[in-house]
Formats: sequence, C-alpha cells, structure tokens
Amino acid sequence: MGRLSKREARLRRKRRIRKKVFGTPERPRLCVYRSLRHMYAQIIDDTTGRTLASASTLSKDLAPIVGKDSGNKKGAAVVGEAIAKIALSKGIKKVVFDRNGFLYHGRVKELAEAARKAGLEF
Repeated sequence: MGRLSKREARLRRKRRIRKKVFGTPERPRLCVYRSLRHMYAQIIDDTTGRTLASASTLSKDLAPIVGKDSGNKKGAAVVGEAIAKIALSKGIKKVVFDRNGFLYHGRVKELAEAARKAGLEF
C-alpha cells in the first residue's frame, strides 16, 4: 500500500475529527473549508442539519472587501470576522470549531483567530 494523496489524508483527518465534533442548537459547529482561491465558513446545527450562518470570500458583501486577497490570510481574517458578526447577530455566542481535516495553521488559524477576536467563543 502506497502513500496517501493529500486529499485522502485530509479526508481521513476529517472523519477522525467529526467523530468528536458535533454541533448542537446551544453550541453549533463552525465548519471551515479552504480551496486554493477561497475560504468558506458555515455555522451548522447538526441535530437538524441546518446551516445557521455562512460567509465566504465569494459572498456578495465580502467579495469587494477581500478583492485579490481571497486566497490568503487577509481574506481568511475577513471571513472569520464576518462569520462572527453574523453569528452574534443571530444570538450564537459559542461554537465548536471544525477545521474539516485541514491543519490548524495559516489561513484556517487566521480565520479562527479573527472569529475569536470578533466575539465568538470556542
């Protein structure tokens, strides 16, 4: 058996994380996805399978702010701040962080720290 591809390794980490991380109505799950060009964040209640809030570098309100920084730390910080503001406006203060198999480093870390700074607790 050979080495895992990057994608297979991430999906394996994702399955391992999702065994432990579950979003409830009191404490929904903040799920992060990073592609080469963009960052996405969703707040999900896993009991009903509903997305309560979402933000990404492609959102109509964020795209002009992010501009060419959609695939770097600056763009990730903008998305983190935006998701926190949306969540707080909907009365969500505490979340569980789901890094979706990505390493807690770089853009994922930047998004998480920006969300914390904007008032989300996790």
